Amino acid sequence: YKFDPIPEGADANYILGGQANLWTEQVYNIRQAEYMTWPRGFAVSESLWSPKERKDWDQFVLKTENHFVRFDYAKTKYSPAIYDPIVRVTRDSEQYFVELTTEISGLDIYTSFDSSTPDNFYPRYAKPQLIPKDAVMMRIITYRGDTPIGRLLSIPVEDLKKRVR
Repeated sequence: YKFDPIPEGADANYILGGQANLWTEQVYNIRQAEYMTWPRGFAVSESLWSPKERKDWDQFVLKTENHFVRFDYAKTKYSPAIYDPIVRVTRDSEQYFVELTTEISGLDIYTSFDSSTPDNFYPRYAKPQLIPKDAVMMRIITYRGDTPIGRLLSIPVEDLKKRVR
């Protein structure tokens, strides 16, 4: 969504348009192609057709969610990754902390480190969480109100520790 088709220092008069490609060497069926295309196609369209000063993330999300309703009706597959939290890991001495944020406002995040599947009855994420020393897997899900809206993410703690910044 943040893509700017006019690189810094380029003369906009020489840029006629843009395109997005989906290379299909590793895409084995149409359902996977749909998943890889949507909503990325909307983001590219917004970047190519809208002046920078008119782009509005919240409006884009609203329009995208309206398209999701149409896709559901048409049985078109799309990626719900827009609802997934951004996972950032930090380290303080021998302790690791997970910080979670969302790109969409109004989502609540729930997590577990105890091999259970979190839901909206778990404590709501509010601040960076210490990764317990004996934890093997972190599970994360986002909700809007009482409805799960994101995918259930299962991330091995070993992989989380590789994300340290």
